[in-house]
Amino acid sequence: MTLSWTVRSACCAAIGAMLLAGAPGGARASDASAGNEVAAARPETPPAAPRGVTGKAIDAVRSVARSAGDVFSRVPCATPKDVKLEATLPHVARKIASGEHVTIIAFGSSSTASYGASSPAFQYPNRLAEQLRRRYPKADITVMNQGIGGEDTPEMMARLKSSVIEQKPDLVIWQLGTNTVVKGGDIDATRGLLEDGIHQLQAIGADIVLVDPQYVPATTAKEADATKMVGIIGRAARAMKVGLFPRFAVMKEWHNDQKLPFDDFVIKDGLHMNDWGYACFAQLLGDSIIRSVDQVQAGAEVPSNVLTFRPM
Repeated sequence: MTLSWTVRSACCAAIGAMLLAGAPGGARASDASAGNEVAAARPETPPAAPRGVTGKAIDAVRSVARSAGDVFSRVPCATPKDVKLEATLPHVARKIASGEHVTIIAFGSSSTASYGASSPAFQYPNRLAEQLRRRYPKADITVMNQGIGGEDTPEMMARLKSSVIEQKPDLVIWQLGTNTVVKGGDIDATRGLLEDGIHQLQAIGADIVLVDPQYVPATTAKEADATKMVGIIGRAARAMKVGLFPRFAVMKEWHNDQKLPFDDFVIKDGLHMNDWGYACFAQLLGDSIIRSVDQVQAGAEVPSNVLTFRPM
């Protein structure tokens, strides 16, 4: 079986770390030993043989895989009780159902780049890709991470053509708004920029899911601004009939209703999610996409491209 991109990335990262460790000032790979990979041909018990770079890299990959597999063992990733996630993404759904190549682009800032994740295995676009590939093993699915930390909506718009449109995506997951709130930017200007970007993406036939700000200490400290931004993104999604993943409401439910402390899903900077947060976000988003694909495969008539969230 071929290693997935995520595992290969983890392996390469581990190998790179091992090689860097041999640089001046770092610990050399030969300084530590583990395991009894090779037995010496002597009657007495030999000392443990040093692990080579490849052996250590394999151990690192296995460790990441185990960690990625049990991230929900402490707290399960439950579908929010106060919102129901329903996706109708007809373009990407029909392409997956028909076995065509599918390109999904995760577009945004640092939470799309998944700052705070402990390894590539926990970056949300990689988690989403693995979930979709497990569900549709015969599908040809690519998830591209086009997140750049610190960007506001104007900076994203400046690279929309090169980072997104020229890649000819079938689905764009556009995360925005948090940096404008946290940095005190022009919230009102977001609406016009966002609508312009949506028009450009609709012109190439891409399905779109907008992702609003995260509910974390850095945004709750400016709750009025955060609520205003959430409203602007939600109204744009409804007016232009595109998808919306209400991350603010979902994460608020984690904290207020599921009683999860912020430390359970946010790193110490009070802004970015941790491994669990990215994993649960990816899981819920993936579940929505899967429901839409299953509708198409079942022969159901899929309405216009709308991702809705309504009370149970």
